[in-house]
Amino acid sequence: MHAQPFPRAPEQNPTIGAVRHFAAEATIHAQGERATHVVLVLHGLVRICGTFQDGRRFISTFLAAGQIFGFEHESTHHAAAEAVCDTTAIFYPARDPAAPTPLPPQIEHALLRQTAQARNHARLLARFSAIEKLSAFLLECSGRAKSRDLITLEMTRQDIADYLGLTVETISRGLAQLKRDRVIAFITPRQLKLLNLASLEAESQ
Repeated sequence: MHAQPFPRAPEQNPTIGAVRHFAAEATIHAQGERATHVVLVLHGLVRICGTFQDGRRFISTFLAAGQIFGFEHESTHHAAAEAVCDTTAIFYPARDPAAPTPLPPQIEHALLRQTAQARNHARLLARFSAIEKLSAFLLECSGRAKSRDLITLEMTRQDIADYLGLTVETISRGLAQLKRDRVIAFITPRQLKLLNLASLEAESQ
């Protein structure tokens, strides 16, 4: 059962929208829920996820600060949005197609970045080996980190598995192999030092 958002009233501002805060594992919007807002992540991490017909979960993307979600071709959300950790986001009302208004510049810029991100995820899933997928994922996390060689995995091993289309056991074996090969080192169970970026890049080509 998902945790509930922090019990704070949204900070309303007609220019920038409504700022809302969510605890880790809170549902921001459900799969199939009516799509009414475009959301910009200010702080934290969001996963966009859903279920296949056989009940298996998929994660289509992770979104960090400066990234957006909520744009839909239909009137409802095709997947759920959930806070991976404590997350703050700003909600903009969705544009009315009958009376379009310009989007804030930060939303327009984020849209361009995420088109490229979607293409990268499609290429990631097409890779042959688990190590190739995992290496590309770690580089993706590195790109979001303040220090390129030090990353914190806010998500669980199950999240990573659902994102890469692998099993939790395969993720664990892959991380262990990268550790044995001195490509990564664990500082804590979720904080990793990337010791050999060149090797990760070679595996992810």
